[in-house]
Amino acid sequence: MRADRLVATLLLMQARGRVTAAELAEELEVSNATARRDLEALSAAGVPVYPQPGRGGGWSLVGGARTDLSGLTSAEAQALFLIAGPAASVAPQVKSALRKLVRALPQTFRAEAEAAADATVIDTAAWGEDTRDRPVIATTLQQAVVKQVRVRLTYQKRGEAPKGREVDPWGLVDKDGTWYFIAGTSEGQRTFRLDRILGVSLTGTPATRPDGFELAGAWDEVVTAVEAKRSATSATVLVPTRFLDVFQHQHGRHCTVVGVRGEHTEVELTAPRPLDIARNVAGWGGLITVESPELEEHLARIGAELVSRYPRAAPAERAES
Repeated sequence: MRADRLVATLLLMQARGRVTAAELAEELEVSNATARRDLEALSAAGVPVYPQPGRGGGWSLVGGARTDLSGLTSAEAQALFLIAGPAASVAPQVKSALRKLVRALPQTFRAEAEAAADATVIDTAAWGEDTRDRPVIATTLQQAVVKQVRVRLTYQKRGEAPKGREVDPWGLVDKDGTWYFIAGTSEGQRTFRLDRILGVSLTGTPATRPDGFELAGAWDEVVTAVEAKRSATSATVLVPTRFLDVFQHQHGRHCTVVGVRGEHTEVELTAPRPLDIARNVAGWGGLITVESPELEEHLARIGAELVSRYPRAAPAERAES
């Protein structure tokens, strides 16, 4: 994981004072090109590392070797923790490294560095949606979380007109490329999709956050509630094992492997209604086998509708084409 390597790179430079890309590559078991990209990423993020060209050169921390990170500015510390923080939600070793780094920071920087580390979590399980690029406004919202200032949003729910509201920023979630914003409102905790936020600005007004709030735990509660609504019905489907990865990626959390039957893998699909499952798998045609009488009825009806709308050409017509 890249964020894990970035933290390890910084700790290694702190211990040695100067490293070459080749030394770093050997230590972290990556290629020289990957090591150079990681060093350049730290520098681009504002962490004070710089290259020394020529014989005996390498990469060094500004100020040389030292036993703490007191040379970091507040902005540089935030940049580092914004890079590494999300990885801590899926890699315990990163969380441990971040705790050590926090203790090495000057006291005045620790609060914002910890807030930066906790500003975002990663959830790698998709909800059956295509991966998207990181939204531009994610940076503004992360800043609001770190600075703990209220945010003014213009938000548009599906099928409704845009509305403006002020919220307390609590954190962001990257769910396999689809981003969500967890915030406090007058109605309690709410979740906003970033692709439905039309505008965002920081108000400068101090925000509030519940004592003991943990973003990862709050997101788990959101996922549990959503999954309960989306998994009201289930069906058994046989998928050719060679296509299993594609099928799982398409259906995300709603696809659970049950076992293997010859050249096929048995999976359980869940959705709010049988019709939703039928619509989701209809495109696979004869490649899959559905073992659910109710689902078979829906698939037969979908197939009949398609044949009625798109009747196949007669043999003579196909021969002429």
